[in-house]
Amino acid sequence: MEIDSPASHEKASLFSRVRWWFEALPKRLTAEVIETASNTKRLAQDDPRRVTHSIKVGLALSLVSLFYYYQPLYDNFGVSAMWAVMTVVVVFEFSVGATLGKGLNRALATLLAAATSTFVRFFPKIKARYDYGLLIFILTFSLISVSGFRDAEILELAHKRLSTVLIGGSSCVIISILVRPVWAGEDLHNLIALNMEKIANFLEHPSVIEYFKTSENGNSNDDKSFLQGYKSVLNSKSNEESLANFARWEPCHGQFHFRHPWKQYLTIGIRTRECAYRIDALSGHLNSDIQAKPEICSKIQEACTTMSLESSKCLRELACGVRAMTHPSSAKHISKAKIEARKLKLLLKSSLWEQDADLLAVIPSVTVASLLIDIVNCTEKIADSVLELASLAHFKSVDPTVSPEKSQVGQDEPDKPLTVIACPQVVIIVDGSENDNPPGPSTNRHLEM
Repeated sequence: MEIDSPASHEKASLFSRVRWWFEALPKRLTAEVIETASNTKRLAQDDPRRVTHSIKVGLALSLVSLFYYYQPLYDNFGVSAMWAVMTVVVVFEFSVGATLGKGLNRALATLLAAATSTFVRFFPKIKARYDYGLLIFILTFSLISVSGFRDAEILELAHKRLSTVLIGGSSCVIISILVRPVWAGEDLHNLIALNMEKIANFLEHPSVIEYFKTSENGNSNDDKSFLQGYKSVLNSKSNEESLANFARWEPCHGQFHFRHPWKQYLTIGIRTRECAYRIDALSGHLNSDIQAKPEICSKIQEACTTMSLESSKCLRELACGVRAMTHPSSAKHISKAKIEARKLKLLLKSSLWEQDADLLAVIPSVTVASLLIDIVNCTEKIADSVLELASLAHFKSVDPTVSPEKSQVGQDEPDKPLTVIACPQVVIIVDGSENDNPPGPSTNRHLEM
């Protein structure tokens, strides 16, 4: 009787694993190809400009490669033609502003010395915008210094290097501007408007508006994935600063003229992120397991709902105004939200505390109300910043006949004239404004119907 040894079992097991690997190889390769094709298609559909950018880079490389492969051009530049190809590779960026910035920095870098640039790199403002160019200064100076011993050869090398860099940089800039340009300034403009719309979407969502009603039966079971929409606003600082830096290099295009106030977009971005931080805190309380008592929610429900909706309308109108580059008309929404915020503050200081002695029962509702009041204040700051941008950038006025009072934040409607009706016994004053002290001699008289 034969007994199988452990070595024979191990050999058979190894053979079966290898056979299984070869049999499954075609399926795995097919799955990998399908997944790669699907990811490529999704990447191109997310932003079709990526496909255009890839074609533009290939076109620029093909053009500058002629200086190396075409014999008459190669006779003039020689091996230095490779610097044109290198310039295209390191200079061509996604947007026009980034390409112009790197191209000008590289061309300027070829003309300056290394010692001065090394010292200048320590200045914070210079490092923020010209650090890449200063780095190329040092590289160019070092390559030219060690490449030859005679003055004539060094000057000739420097001349060829400058010529090829200018050719490569010019090719990048011309193709980037003429072939379906991607403007960093336009991306920044749309990003600022989109961030305001994301916050507006949060504030007007039914899960936020119905918070005080759903507290009676516990947490709402609605899908709250929308709460994550504002998360991108919290992390948009670096993107906004990069786009603003690139936008300063771009020439006039569309409605963006020379010396466009790009810094004001950063101010709006800062104000929007401040509001997003309050939204983040509010989101945590909306999803909390500790809910407020229905009795307390009913008292502040109307004020909180109005503040949330009016703030959302204000932010949406501001975003629409920025997109269309027109003066936004968000004053009435800010006014209504501020009125409700003042009423809510008075309510929190008076009856709410007198009737509810249990402090722990009051904290959830008071926290949500306080956050909404902060959001109203942040919305007002955003509106002020957008109005300043509209003034600096000379946004168009939608209706030039509107009185100046309507364009001021905090004003609801212009004052309407008083109508005085004389009766035998009483005087009825009909005031169309919301002013607490209307003008006229009969201000302190009681209104009787």
